[in-house]
Order: sequence, then structure tokens, then C-alpha cells
Amino acid sequence: MATNRFVGYLESRKNLAGSACGLGGLALTFTGLAGVYWPVVVAGLYGAGALIAPPERPPVPDFPDPSAQLEELRADFATLRAYLDGVELPPAAAGRLTELGELLAALLDPGWVAEVLARDPEGVHALSRAVRQDIPEAVDTFVRTRWWTRLTPGTEPPERHLERQLTLLYEEADRLAAVLREAEARRQETHTRYLEDRGRSSQ
Repeated sequence: MATNRFVGYLESRKNLAGSACGLGGLALTFTGLAGVYWPVVVAGLYGAGALIAPPERPPVPDFPDPSAQLEELRADFATLRAYLDGVELPPAAAGRLTELGELLAALLDPGWVAEVLARDPEGVHALSRAVRQDIPEAVDTFVRTRWWTRLTPGTEPPERHLERQLTLLYEEADRLAAVLREAEARRQETHTRYLEDRGRSSQ
């Protein structure tokens, strides 16, 4: 650890700046300007150089960009669909889940839609949460609750909660699609105004 710190300091900006100033002090020594106090001059110039050097900037964490996150999310979505294919759901919930799956698939489909989505980190987070957390939790909770309901008949049917949960998730995904659509509409309007302004300025 100490060796690493020492090597790190040798390569640091402070040491490089101090060394450069120290070499200037040696140059003064060789020309006779520093006199008998040359060690003090060299050490002082080194210290001054080290003090004025800009601080070290730690490297920024290399997080995956939204496009790479979408690739991982597509793989997780495929895993989720394989899981859902093995779960038996009531017709109403199955229909709602199919609609939700089709909407998510359209949003995650590689192409220009995904390019628009990649520019919206909040949208990517919302889809990630739905695929990796909300949908699996909703379905798994239904499966477990349905088993207990069979032991205690007369309680509220768990499919009602599942249908409501899937409806809310669909509405959330639909709002995201609307936001992306509006972003593209604004982009189109901005380009129209740019062309109009450019045409007026050339007249």
C-alpha cells in the first residue's frame, strides 16, 4: 500500500510541477545565482511548484451508458417472458399482461424508438423497475396468495389485485410512451422553426 502511494505521488501533478520548479532552482545554482543557499532555493522552488499544482482529479466511474443498459434490459425482459409463459393466470389478468408485454416489447425493440428511450434515463429506469421488479413481484405474489386462498375460501380473489397491478403498470408504460412521443414531436417542431428562421435570414 505504501509503495503504491509513493509511486502514485511520483506520478502526481504536484511532484511533476515541484520537480520542474526544482530543476529551475538547479539551473540558478549552475549559473551562480543561488549562491551557497542553493539547497534552500531548490527545496523552496520544489515546494512552491507542488503547492501551485492543480489537485489530482480522480477518474470518473465508468458506468454503462443507456444503450448498454437497454441491451441488458432486453435480455432480462426475455427471461421474464420465459418465466411468465410457465405461469397459469386467469383470462382477464392474462389479457392485461399480454397488452403490457406488447407495449414493453415495442419500447425495448432495437431501432429509433430505443434511441429515443436511451436519451431518457428516467424512462430507462422505469422500464427496468417494471421488468425486473414490479411484474415478477405482482405475478409471484398472485401465485402464492392464490394457493392460500384455496385453503381459506371466501376471501377476496387475488386475481383482482393482480389485474389492478397490471393495469397500473400498463398505464405507467403508456405514459412513458406518450412522453417519448411528445419529445419527438418537439424535436420536429424545433427543426421546423430552425428551417423557417434560416429561410428568413437568407432573404
